[in-house]
Amino acid sequence: MSSKQASFFESVQRNFDKAAVHTGLPQGLTDQIKACNAVYQMRFPVKIGSGYEVIEAYRVQHSHHRSPTKGGIRFSSHVNQDEVMALAALMTYKCAIVDVPFGGAKGGVKVSPRSYTPAQLERITRRYTVELIRKNFIGPSVDVPAPDYGTGEREMAWILDTYQTFKGGSEIDSAGCVTGKPVNQNGIRGRTEATGRGVFYGLREYCDQKPEMKKLGLSPGIEGKTMVIQGLGNVGSYAGLISQEEGGVKIIAVAEMEGTIMNKDGLDIPSLIAFRKSTGSILGFPDSTTLDNPKDWIKIECDILLPAALESQIRKDNAKSVKAKIIGEAANGPITSDAEDILLKKGIVIIPDMYLNAGGVTVSYFEWLKNLSHMRFGRMEKRFNQNKNMDLISTVEKLTGKTLSAREKAQIARGADEVDLVRSGLEETMVNSFYQIHDTLKKRKKITDYRTAAFVTALNKVANDYMTLGVFP
Repeated sequence: MSSKQASFFESVQRNFDKAAVHTGLPQGLTDQIKACNAVYQMRFPVKIGSGYEVIEAYRVQHSHHRSPTKGGIRFSSHVNQDEVMALAALMTYKCAIVDVPFGGAKGGVKVSPRSYTPAQLERITRRYTVELIRKNFIGPSVDVPAPDYGTGEREMAWILDTYQTFKGGSEIDSAGCVTGKPVNQNGIRGRTEATGRGVFYGLREYCDQKPEMKKLGLSPGIEGKTMVIQGLGNVGSYAGLISQEEGGVKIIAVAEMEGTIMNKDGLDIPSLIAFRKSTGSILGFPDSTTLDNPKDWIKIECDILLPAALESQIRKDNAKSVKAKIIGEAANGPITSDAEDILLKKGIVIIPDMYLNAGGVTVSYFEWLKNLSHMRFGRMEKRFNQNKNMDLISTVEKLTGKTLSAREKAQIARGADEVDLVRSGLEETMVNSFYQIHDTLKKRKKITDYRTAAFVTALNKVANDYMTLGVFP
């Protein structure tokens, strides 16, 4: 056996092949689903300081079985074509799993955001957007980017402004050319937390499965489960925060670039996030112990391990050290295919990235719909529902002879705001998608893990679209 580690792209391809044999689909159709349809490599100059720097960047459209294509833009010094192709492929399967009507895409710009000023990053982002516009690789009905590692609301606002500048107001739906925008610039409430919240909903649903928990020697329910988080960025911080505050999870360790801290009695995540924001580090957080080897996060005994940083963090050379019972892939591709074989043999359950971190694209879909409708969610029905609820409360008070306080009435009668509807839609999506994957796993006796079940679920949906289009009659 070769000692070479499987790359991220190779892992995605191997996982695809592993699942494809369970679908019964013709070879030509699976080959089409597997292939990246369009890869745009670009090099462009940007003025940095007193000179110019040539920036390497990519945009990959993996599948056009549905339009537009959809996927984030990553800013990282590690960006390469294979990585972007792998991420685009995952987006196709991810969208299919959560029934979001997009094809998969992804973008990458090979820069380290820490090495540039905000003004320089703006120039890079705007020039990248211009390149996408020139090749028709962006637009509300063509290809819709979103934030990913190293990007956020700020970059999405720059992309929107650049797109609208070039289109000259000729597109009425131009705000839908990108998602993850600031709320005051056609964004949607709940988008920033969406991926982390989706991770919580997915883990909660799995932990509610009594037979599954019994196999692992755990009690049903997510409350009281111990968790280790690797990566306290957007996804890791929100997943930890929501798991702790809404699920009662005990987070006993957190790993970041600067090191790993631990407290067996639990770390207070809101305080830790505030501490890191003020000091720039998690190290020195009160009532925590710093591990001598920061990479030892992988060896901590826990119920749930949450890799929430970059891909290929759990590999063939360290997989045997994992002592968690459940791994929730909050990041994209944190486990290589070689490592997964080792983990599954150890009886560790893996909740795969293509399902678990699909909260981001789900709420991006809601934002896109909002942009196309040109109306905030809840605007039409909030007051109507609130007034109807107040009428119902008044009727109950008359019938019972009891009176509620003004505060109680307000809490019961309150109509749903945009963020309430977004969270409700996200929860509905994550719950329904979990049971689709779970049913595939239980009905197909030859499928023994959640990733293969997720792939099979996705491939059948994508294949159905191709056959409906008449491409493969």
